[in-house]
Amino acid sequence: MYDLLQKLFPICRSLTGQGVRETLGIIADHIPLRQTELPTGTKVFDWTIPREWNIRDAFIANADGRRIVDFRQNNLHVVGYSVPVDGWFSLEALQDHLYSLEEQPEAIPYVTSYYAERWGFCLAHRERLKLQPGQYRVVIDSDLSDGYLTYGECLLPGESQQEILLSTDICHPSMANNELSGPVILTWIGRWLMSEPRRYSYRLLFIPETIGSLAYLSQHLDTLKERVIAGFNLSCLGDERLYSCVSTPYANTLADRIVNQVLPHLEGRHQVYSFLERGSDERQYCSPGVDLPVVSVGRSKYGTYPEYHTSLDNLDLVTPKGLAGGFGYVRRCIEVAEMNRIYRATCLGEPQLGRYGLYPTLNIKRGAFSMATLRNLLAYADGTNDLLAIAGITQKPVWELSELARKLEGIGLLRVVEPDSMTRAMV
Repeated sequence: MYDLLQKLFPICRSLTGQGVRETLGIIADHIPLRQTELPTGTKVFDWTIPREWNIRDAFIANADGRRIVDFRQNNLHVVGYSVPVDGWFSLEALQDHLYSLEEQPEAIPYVTSYYAERWGFCLAHRERLKLQPGQYRVVIDSDLSDGYLTYGECLLPGESQQEILLSTDICHPSMANNELSGPVILTWIGRWLMSEPRRYSYRLLFIPETIGSLAYLSQHLDTLKERVIAGFNLSCLGDERLYSCVSTPYANTLADRIVNQVLPHLEGRHQVYSFLERGSDERQYCSPGVDLPVVSVGRSKYGTYPEYHTSLDNLDLVTPKGLAGGFGYVRRCIEVAEMNRIYRATCLGEPQLGRYGLYPTLNIKRGAFSMATLRNLLAYADGTNDLLAIAGITQKPVWELSELARKLEGIGLLRVVEPDSMTRAMV
């Protein structure tokens, strides 16, 4: 995963353009990915697909011709969607087009202007303070023209048409955690899913943030509302800090229940944020009338860590260990969704456990389960509780209860009830 992240890191991505297509093309070397393009001017609910932006070069040079701000050195140096410019400017005139962070003098900020035409450069504040009065050559070799918004999609069918939605963004330039950790981990989740039997179908989306999710929803809303039982938006999953999620509006969907089960069992601290603290594509997936059960999952939540939206969000912040932890978090959420079922005990009264070789211990792969766990599972397997509900009651991990439930099902003490009806499971 880290090798893929390093390969994608230098590419200049935005809402549209060749950087997005190049990124999707590299991801398509690892999983089957279909690219779709919507032309400029297409209405997507209350929004309109903007013109396509591409950039080849940009710099600010002093009177001697030396580049003091250079897009080729770091693509964050240019305000995203800057219109083309070629001319000489005094320092005083240039200051209106410069962006820096006084509170983070070493960092180049990430700035965009998607829906208003302007141009600008971003630089470390300490470098900005070094600029001397005089004339500066300013060049932005870019174009804004009618084109396309591009997104990638991978559909992996399972035994059921009910779906788990997995979505991530591909619209930021060279930032490792905020941007690339999500697409890289989702790519490897796709590889893993392709190697496993799947109860549910999986829809993997690689989209530009906000306008991309709106575009996709405008094309597929009826199908998504019919099929999606849980969804996860992947963002900022590659550092080694705490794990987190952003809940759905009422924190009561299957996706909420899954992450609330998984988070306490991960190594390290975790934080659950309310929907009031939303900021990524969960805004669109959970909006009124769309109402998809999608949470955002991450490590350090977007907007909460100091390197966010700056050049400090780099290949040092994201580590192989951090990516492995983020991958494990998402994979565990999927595993819980796959194993979550509603069971019903087949006996009236408590079964005579000794007849089934279950008393006093249950000898299976992971060792003996306590009699309390076994009896509690049988007691609450009344045909209305799914395993997530029983896990909440008994304070046992779903994966332990699932293993025990499969053992009990195999000897006839439990049976599965409505295995594809998890949308009706208890909250």
